Amino acid sequence: MSGSLLLSRSTIVSLCDIGLAVAAWYLSYLLRFNFAIPPEFVRSFLVTLPWIVVAQALVFRLFGLYQGIWRFASLPDLQQIVRAVAAASLCAPLIVLMAMQVVVPRSVYVLDPILLIMLMGGARFAYRAWREKREFGALMAKGKPVLILGAGETAARLLREIGRSGQWRVVGLLDDNARKHDRTLYGLRVLGPVRDLERHAREQRASHAIIAMPNDSHETRRQAVNACVRAGVKPMTVPSFDDLISGRVTVAAVREVEVEDLLGRDPVKIDAPRLRELIHDQTVMVTGAGGSIGSELCRQIARFSPSAIVAFERSEFLLYTLVEEFTELFPQVRIEPVIGDVREEDRLLNAMQCFRPVAVFHAAAYKHVPLMEGVNAVEAIRNNVGGTLAAARAAQTSGVPRFVLVSTDKAVNPVNVMGATKRLAEMGCQALAARGGSTIFSTVRFGNVLGSAGSVIPKFQEQIARGGPVTVTHPDIIRYFMSIPEAAQLVLQAALMGEGGEIFVLDMGEPVRIADLARDMIRLSGASESDVKIEFTGLRPGEKLYEELLASDETTRPTHHPKVRIARARAIDDALWLGRLERWLTGPLPAEPADVRAELAQWVPEYVPQGDGPAPSPVPSGDVRSGTEA
Repeated sequence: MSGSLLLSRSTIVSLCDIGLAVAAWYLSYLLRFNFAIPPEFVRSFLVTLPWIVVAQALVFRLFGLYQGIWRFASLPDLQQIVRAVAAASLCAPLIVLMAMQVVVPRSVYVLDPILLIMLMGGARFAYRAWREKREFGALMAKGKPVLILGAGETAARLLREIGRSGQWRVVGLLDDNARKHDRTLYGLRVLGPVRDLERHAREQRASHAIIAMPNDSHETRRQAVNACVRAGVKPMTVPSFDDLISGRVTVAAVREVEVEDLLGRDPVKIDAPRLRELIHDQTVMVTGAGGSIGSELCRQIARFSPSAIVAFERSEFLLYTLVEEFTELFPQVRIEPVIGDVREEDRLLNAMQCFRPVAVFHAAAYKHVPLMEGVNAVEAIRNNVGGTLAAARAAQTSGVPRFVLVSTDKAVNPVNVMGATKRLAEMGCQALAARGGSTIFSTVRFGNVLGSAGSVIPKFQEQIARGGPVTVTHPDIIRYFMSIPEAAQLVLQAALMGEGGEIFVLDMGEPVRIADLARDMIRLSGASESDVKIEFTGLRPGEKLYEELLASDETTRPTHHPKVRIARARAIDDALWLGRLERWLTGPLPAEPADVRAELAQWVPEYVPQGDGPAPSPVPSGDVRSGTEA
């Protein structure tokens, strides 16, 4: 039944085009003779008409004009019509010259294809417009009134697609480009700049606005969101630019603006060709592969088609979850799940010698500041310092070309155990780099990542969902934020640039006041501060008001990447220092948190535990300051 129906529709369309071909040939004669065709040329028209129309019909079918669906007619269909008509127009003079004893005015040969393209293209687009009006017109009239912020290509695509859902009824567009004001886009007027959103939303009774600026700067998009918040309209946004160009989603898949959109940054550009040279068809190992950064590193590495990713992880559940994700999303990438603890050097050595990775990304760490400040302080030393040294030594013994330590801004002038252990881990990698060998050691520091496990944003979301209060430790506390994909991409970039012993510092952009972040999240939820209160609870143990990416006495030098700099950290030139550190780690560590902090401060002179006064003197056996930042 469907085949016969398709055949009949194809026949109808073919007959329609034949009728349009007759009309075009006739109109060509009319226009040539100013609508008064002389008798001798009436005979010319009648004699040539059937031959010309049959030839055109055959060419049209050869060009596949009847395989398309009129209701979805678009620019490619018009291009196909132009090609078919151009081919048919070449046949017309040949037929007349070879087979007929009549004269056809030369201008008719020119006018006919022009008219035929206009008639055939116009018929198809008129039919599409009629069908869309009939099917979606009623839906669009019933949808929610919405304003679109932006009047560029994305807005045009959005207008073409959005009406089919029946969810929205676009009542106007706003754009800061003054040249677009009072112009129309698909019949809808550009009402004015985005700053006038409140007035236009009130006049048009629009309670929602869609931000259609995926390829604009982050600051421009943030200003648009702020305008929505001030105007009291619900901000929506189109998918990200990367998602749109990848084809994963369409521009009509609008969603609510999330706090990540406010804190997000402009897209990162990495040296993809050189990274592909490093990773393609090679094995790469990631420790802590089930965590926020580790799992994202695995995803980013998968983009460069490695031969295998060795996922080293202590948690069976997290490792299973990662493997299941890769089975579904990256079936072409082989993932080797290895369960193990980074403190077990034999297990690490076995994995590296078995799979021979070209790079090891060490992301395994305890990172929660308050948890590591008390009775867990000794575990932070064993895992963050001991685990790092175990992984780094295994890499050096196995001849792994590159080892990258994922560090944190809390390692700069640390005031908590977590930051101090990460700084000591950095120093250990510097010492191993100074020892020599084929492995290139490098460290990458960055701040908080958006949406990572235990971070502030998921916590605020839960508190707002419960109706508050939203707890902020201090009204002036600030933090740097970076998206997880951006952090992972820049870690890969830094790994590519490492030459041995560097500490790479990532550009974290502008710091964010946590209290302002809480207010933004409350407003985005549709509530106000009178509905959801903000409560200041006081700084937690080991918490700073602000985080630094560089110590105050530290300088940096640029790299060829605008978002990556290198810290000028003094090299560790005491050959015996590393041995003393290793003996300390393998010996009996104190159990009392205060004693742990005191001993840790001897190894990291810039570490001043909160409330513990000035830093203790260095350990007598050697100048620990050789490991500090200069």
